[in-house]
Amino acid sequence: MSHKLAFVGFGTVGQGLAEILLNKKDELREILNEDIQVVAISDAQKGSLYHSDGLDLERVLAVVREAGNLNKYPDSPELRRGWDSLQTIRQSNADTVIEVTFTNVHTGQPAIDHCREAFINRKNVVTTNKGPIALAYDELSSLAEKNGVQWGFEGTVMSGTPSLRMPLVSLAGNRILSIQGILNGTTNYILTKMEEGLTYDAALKQAQQNGFAEADPTSDVEGYDAMYKIIILAKVIMGVPLKPEEVVRHGIQNLTNDDILSAKKQRKRWKLIAKVVRTQHGIQASVQPETLDLDHPLASVQGVENAITYDCDLSGPVTLVGAGAGKVETGFALLIDIINLIRRCKESQVILGA
Repeated sequence: MSHKLAFVGFGTVGQGLAEILLNKKDELREILNEDIQVVAISDAQKGSLYHSDGLDLERVLAVVREAGNLNKYPDSPELRRGWDSLQTIRQSNADTVIEVTFTNVHTGQPAIDHCREAFINRKNVVTTNKGPIALAYDELSSLAEKNGVQWGFEGTVMSGTPSLRMPLVSLAGNRILSIQGILNGTTNYILTKMEEGLTYDAALKQAQQNGFAEADPTSDVEGYDAMYKIIILAKVIMGVPLKPEEVVRHGIQNLTNDDILSAKKQRKRWKLIAKVVRTQHGIQASVQPETLDLDHPLASVQGVENAITYDCDLSGPVTLVGAGAGKVETGFALLIDIINLIRRCKESQVILGA
């Protein structure tokens, strides 16, 4: 027996998951008592493959490393090429779609359409794209429930660090009063380097050279990335329907070395803090630079690390620190969701069988 996957998108994150599935094949079979099998890959740049009996992941990864695309994957009578993302979702025999396309965070596309199509065709979805959850959570959740399928999105906030599953499971029974965190590694890296003496421009350039920042860093440095993550946290953890226009957003692009030095003299440290707080009048949400006392739990988080604090009515503040990005870490986030999804499917089958 096997659980079949279709990858929609096969960039760094998709390849990271594929490597994990290949390297941990035997362990996963032992954990789940079934195989995880990749039957389809569709990528706008790299091409597409579909084989109903499964693709050779080792060969897939080898040809992508060699040529940057899937063209040299060996042909066979059963192999299909040229399917676009929607055709792959509709016509493959996959149980679950791994949605890891390059998606416009402001529109959520094409990821939102991919999720819709998967749910309509009674396929589960696992994604690391923020757009579908931040912009279409209620609609997509209802559509998944209507069609008897599931979706997982653990990797949308802090990559492989369980910033969604941990509070939902381990903090269950608490009322979450507020959530605040350092949710963008790029800006945290830049602020760390500025504290070490680099200018903003020099720190940004270094972040780009090290692969921590995109050529166009707007989404990170102006706070959009963190804004969508705090919207996800508000919706999923606090049950609050938060919209982008309701979040006060300011980036770090106007901070100067004088600002950094002034905070240092006061034994404080600048951080880009994403926050959502329950008040007597509703919810207040923001993403903006703030100075924190050095003994604040978020102040010691340096470099590209992320951290998040949940303030709970029963357990008090709980802080989680970990990687917020990375090929292996984000691949692991997808794996977390796949494993739990398969387990829930098995539990449903047992209940139905009973």
